[in-house]
Amino acid sequence: MGGTAAPATGRSHHPLDISSEEFWRLAPEEREHTFARLRAEAPVSWQRPVHSPMMDGDDGSPGYWAVVRAADIATVSRRADVFSSATGGVLVEEFPEEVLEMATSILTMDDPRHRKVRRLVASVFTPRRVQRIEEQIARQAREIVADLGDRGEVELVSAVSARLPMWTISEMIGIPPDRRDEVAAAAESMVAWGDDEGTEGSDAATVMLNGIVTLHGACQDVIDARRVSPRDDLVSALVAAEVDGEHLTDDDIRSFFVLLCVAGNDTTKQTTTHTVRALTEHPEQREWLFADYDARIGTAVEEFVRWASPVMTFRRTALERFELGGQVIEPGDRVTLFYGSGNRDEQVFERPLEFDLSRTPNPHVAFGGGGPHFCLGSHLAKTQLRWIVRELYGQLPDLRADGAPDRLVSTFINGIRRQRCVFTPR
Repeated sequence: MGGTAAPATGRSHHPLDISSEEFWRLAPEEREHTFARLRAEAPVSWQRPVHSPMMDGDDGSPGYWAVVRAADIATVSRRADVFSSATGGVLVEEFPEEVLEMATSILTMDDPRHRKVRRLVASVFTPRRVQRIEEQIARQAREIVADLGDRGEVELVSAVSARLPMWTISEMIGIPPDRRDEVAAAAESMVAWGDDEGTEGSDAATVMLNGIVTLHGACQDVIDARRVSPRDDLVSALVAAEVDGEHLTDDDIRSFFVLLCVAGNDTTKQTTTHTVRALTEHPEQREWLFADYDARIGTAVEEFVRWASPVMTFRRTALERFELGGQVIEPGDRVTLFYGSGNRDEQVFERPLEFDLSRTPNPHVAFGGGGPHFCLGSHLAKTQLRWIVRELYGQLPDLRADGAPDRLVSTFINGIRRQRCVFTPR
């Protein structure tokens, strides 16, 4: 089985193809067979370009380097001086530059701009605000699960997994209750643009741009209102934020809101659903956790996130020549990090295919492999997971997934669109 010569480089694309639409329609455990072979045989491999719905074909590039081992993912993540996030963006598929600018905030910035905007955003998350957000999350999780009590069955994603993060983000930002469904639908469309169901009746570019316009409009309305009458919410703090005489622009705040709605939403949303499935399939792990929840949930949450690996890929572009995994990466080459593969790396994790809530240490790369782009919202996501799992099994102790999940087709998000669950009504 030979590789295909890549135009413009003379390199051959690796015969283990992880760019095809067929590959990404497989379940994660089926894709893992290929990733395991790549980790063993070709940890940095040259792959053909992926299909880009935005361009109705491949993106015109000769291909990209696939990085599938945890150590190499960490190297690329920490060498932001070599591997750029701003050059071409961070998604595997090609996107118009204006879309990236409006939708990805600090994800697609390099220093010094990245450092400036990240410091300004981080400055508003004071200990008092973080404590207030945690109190909001605890209340929201309790109310969401209480709504399920007498049903006996539920579609988990819409009723629970998707509700908590968007409620948290909307309340943090100050989105009024009558616009929250609109914001949630727009955020959903931002990750479903590559999926047949997500783009039904439209095209990927229109779906993506409509979602961005809706989110920007909702956020700008709040910005305008808070400039006139500040409140104790996140947008008021972002409008007033100042570090070394620097302030955030409205563009910065709107783009950060989109990032919260997409990355901040899906990390919790998808991990919640994958966790309920895993606790159903591994009841002994559920029993272990709830034998001493407060003492064990900190360790368990790290395994929830490793297991789910909700964000599967990010891309970088090389700024200079660099050797990685036995391959020479040239300036301008695209490099894609496969976090789900890194989180199953046999060189890092004992029994990586086992769901083990007592796993420690747990150096997963689900929030990035370190470096300046390490997920700014990781604490928020883990707080939401701690509270929603506590409430789900505290109020509905025999909750269990029932039947196969309906999976999202995506190279970016390890998504479950729908998952039926059953429990004994209260």
